[in-house]
Amino acid sequence: MPCELWFSEYQTKDLKLSAKVKDVLFTGRSKYQEIQILDTVTFGRALILDNTFQTTEKDEFIYHELITHPAMFTHPDPKKVLVIGGGDGGTVREVLKHDTVERVDFVELDEMVVEVCKKYLPTLSCQIDNEKVNTIFTDGIEYVAKCKEKYDVIIVDCPDPVGPAKGLFEKDFYKNLYKCLGEDGVMVQQTESPIFNRDLIFNIKKYLEDAGFNIVKLMVYAIPTYPSGFWSFTLASKRYDPLEVPPEKIKERLKKMETKYYDEDVHRGVFLAVPKFLKENIPVF
Repeated sequence: MPCELWFSEYQTKDLKLSAKVKDVLFTGRSKYQEIQILDTVTFGRALILDNTFQTTEKDEFIYHELITHPAMFTHPDPKKVLVIGGGDGGTVREVLKHDTVERVDFVELDEMVVEVCKKYLPTLSCQIDNEKVNTIFTDGIEYVAKCKEKYDVIIVDCPDPVGPAKGLFEKDFYKNLYKCLGEDGVMVQQTESPIFNRDLIFNIKKYLEDAGFNIVKLMVYAIPTYPSGFWSFTLASKRYDPLEVPPEKIKERLKKMETKYYDEDVHRGVFLAVPKFLKENIPVF
């Protein structure tokens, strides 16, 4: 009887997600983490960092379109964008669908992740070498602490708040993000599972408001490979409310780009569909 290979991620100590593996395409260790590229039966190729699903070919478009386009469409003229994390390149790919963008500073800690994804996940990493992209291999926390630049949009495509990434969810980081944005800047960050991490989401909202952001909005959506299958982003803006962007403006700009998930209805829906249990526990979202 042939032997089957499965990969399992423990999402909590009592819950795991398992996927049948067709092939192990890469396994190695950088200075920071264990890196694997697995070809799975259900989700296609998957990037695994420290035994945790980061992205898969099957569902990555949901995550990358939603971490990018609501913020990019909220700002009326995003020219200069900072992407922190997201070594697979999917967020950079989506940012560059906006023809207003003149420069993307792409700050990633782990150079090996970027190189491995260029080789094994080309549908995600296809724009990393675009002439508009300035790739900087450094710690995102240190980068924003020292940054003298002013960005229109900052996208924090970070891993879970453990190890080196823990500081990406702390008060000082959000103060520095505010400082790095122009006077009408917009930022967005992945903010974990509303099922498992409600306290974290509440703290992030408070930190962003304390940092000076006038508008803080939660986005919720379903994605099968992340813990609980229910995930969130938090968008913060100095001036522009994402719910005040005219749908016809989004529809017109979308004629120039291809998306699979995001459109003018989704733009409003991800903010308006915050469920009752979250609004009761995290007021004003």
